[in-house]
Amino acid sequence: MTFTDWLVDIALILIVFRQLREGRLGPRSYLLPLGIVAFFASRYLHGLPTEGNDLVLIGATVAVGAALGIAGGVFTRIRSLNGELMIKAGAVSAVLWVLGMGSRMAFQLWVDHGGADTVGRFSVQHQITGEQVWVTALLLMAVTEVVTRLATIFVRSLTVTRTTRPETASAPLTGRLG
Repeated sequence: MTFTDWLVDIALILIVFRQLREGRLGPRSYLLPLGIVAFFASRYLHGLPTEGNDLVLIGATVAVGAALGIAGGVFTRIRSLNGELMIKAGAVSAVLWVLGMGSRMAFQLWVDHGGADTVGRFSVQHQITGEQVWVTALLLMAVTEVVTRLATIFVRSLTVTRTTRPETASAPLTGRLG
């Protein structure tokens, strides 16, 4: 793993910790994680391997990413406060996010530090055609987790009524008008 890989992986994991504190749900809530996975995808995604059982591996990791993303979005609290939508990742959402992003990072570390032969044997036995398939599968897992979590949050945010705090008695206007 390169230094950039470490930074991107850690940034993806830390995103959820930023949401453990309640904050406004706005464009930044969507753009930051999407920007990170877009960077990752542009750097590592080089086509879609389709030989042997490549698509089975990719489909399985995408399904895991979708399940983690949807569940993470469901376990994220969304509420209205003074006309603004507020978001806060719950403990379950945070655990699911770290599980998904952390397991991908742990797999990379394991492969880099002794697990490559085991992955190679598994790949041959299951007709997975090469290293790039694993890169694609794990990257698409992360992208899918991010996109489905954000999509779930977006859909849920549409159902939250934007309420405003009732106005209190306002002070009379003083001074000259006109």
